[in-house]
Amino acid sequence: MSTAILWPTFALVLLIFVVLLTLATRRFRYMKENPPKRGDFATSGTMKSYFGPVEGPANNLANLFEMPVLYFALVPLLLLFRHANHIQVAVAWAFVILRVGHSLIHVGGGKANARFLVFLASCIALSAMWIGFAVDMASATATLATAGAL
Repeated sequence: MSTAILWPTFALVLLIFVVLLTLATRRFRYMKENPPKRGDFATSGTMKSYFGPVEGPANNLANLFEMPVLYFALVPLLLLFRHANHIQVAVAWAFVILRVGHSLIHVGGGKANARFLVFLASCIALSAMWIGFAVDMASATATLATAGAL
């Protein structure tokens, strides 16, 4: 069993914490420069409106709990079924690097077209990981069935 799959996972967790820290830093700075009025935090809508100019990190943080959830679900399965091979590890690194690129563009206020292309590439990498796992599981099941173990 290869635990090397954990390194890109640790890197993705680190990215999430870096974006969270960036969010906190930008919001506190914004609040210091633009003191909130009494009603600015009355509802989630008014709070979102108040923080609108610095919402890039918040939007990115939310995004890091969408598609990456499928990655975080897959990693334990790869470890449990001993399918965390060198190909899965390489694609995991590609996925994480693409997610870092997506975050840099998103938090940095980059163009939506570039961000979408990086997002799409990360989705393709994640899909490849899941397809690879499914193929490996089907192959293992067929091998066990042929051997009469099922």
